[in-house]
Amino acid sequence: MNFEITSGNPVVKAVIEGSAPRPAQIAASRGILPLPQTDLLEILVSFFDGEDDELKENARHALTGQDVDALAETIRGGEIAPSVLAYFAGRDDLSTPIFETILTNTRTPPAAIAKFAGRTQNGSLLELLSFNQQLLIQNPAILDAILGNTNRTPDAERSASEIKREFFEKERGAQQIANELRAQGNDAAAEFLEQAEFSTDLDGSGLSIEDAILLAEMIEVPDRETDDSWLGLEYIEEIYEETEEQRRAIFTKILGDMQNEEEEVPGERVSMLNRIMKMGVKDRVKLGMKGDREARNILIRDPNRLVSSAVVNNPRISEQEVENISAMRSISEEILRQIASNRQWSRSYSIMHSLARNPRTPIGNVITIMTRLQLRDLAALSKNRNVSDAVRRQALRLHTARTGNRN
Repeated sequence: MNFEITSGNPVVKAVIEGSAPRPAQIAASRGILPLPQTDLLEILVSFFDGEDDELKENARHALTGQDVDALAETIRGGEIAPSVLAYFAGRDDLSTPIFETILTNTRTPPAAIAKFAGRTQNGSLLELLSFNQQLLIQNPAILDAILGNTNRTPDAERSASEIKREFFEKERGAQQIANELRAQGNDAAAEFLEQAEFSTDLDGSGLSIEDAILLAEMIEVPDRETDDSWLGLEYIEEIYEETEEQRRAIFTKILGDMQNEEEEVPGERVSMLNRIMKMGVKDRVKLGMKGDREARNILIRDPNRLVSSAVVNNPRISEQEVENISAMRSISEEILRQIASNRQWSRSYSIMHSLARNPRTPIGNVITIMTRLQLRDLAALSKNRNVSDAVRRQALRLHTARTGNRN
């Protein structure tokens, strides 16, 4: 039997899968097995959808004989199985209040709601569904079912038509996508699109609607979690309009850095890099501060220090990411200096050790870091030909001082 079991009760699993004794299955099919009502209903629905004729017929009688008040109370509960909600949504003999409870339960499968909306003769229930904008945007089949049902009320038709026109029929622009994202609960992505410079002229930016959606999907940090206090006056000169030639050069530089670190850069990453480089500096800064791990991985390599600084100021960046950045040879000295000076990251030995071994880390920061390194790491650093002579000499002096000239 192909039936997804929601209950965590092992008795329910045994009865539905057939490993329970036959008398227990029979009792359950008649609705008299001593179980919580939510569990019993899940068993009954599984039997009703099953192939065992005896259990199926017993379950049919048990389900149609449910006490209305008890059923309404159970449906309102948070633990009822989606399969049970789908079954009762397919009934025609329940009261309007019970159907209202089913249709507003977030566990009710959208496919079951769409079937209900297509066949019900109850205009008030179609009206109820038509006002659930988020549900209809996420499940346009329900929207079409409402509009295709001749029993819809004028208010249901008006509401559903407005949603269809607003979200599915108008020419979609950046603001339209932002509205859809916000209706789906993705406020961070909606905020990004609403504030992005490229949103005012998608065609002029060279970005398509699909490009805008993919970029928005990289956003994981809402405005309320960002802090731009690090944006000092010294960065103002970095905000400027780039020429196409300059952006192509940045694209080539970032792609080259990735190719030096990976055997093969996936085509998807190259495509995403191409989309990102169609954005101006301000938009790349916002993406760096609010984007996901993939956005950070790309933009940390941006030669514009404002963009790369935004990445290390992203509130979702992890310690492991910072450690990886600290070891990169393509990262600017400015970013390595910021990491070394960060109070939180300076407490991580692995990050500080990576910075000490990176030949691009400013020597002043390395000298400070070396006072914290363990003896074995100082010894290794004193022999590391990738770092400067000054760093090797200082590492040797510190090692000698700590060991008292012992080998």
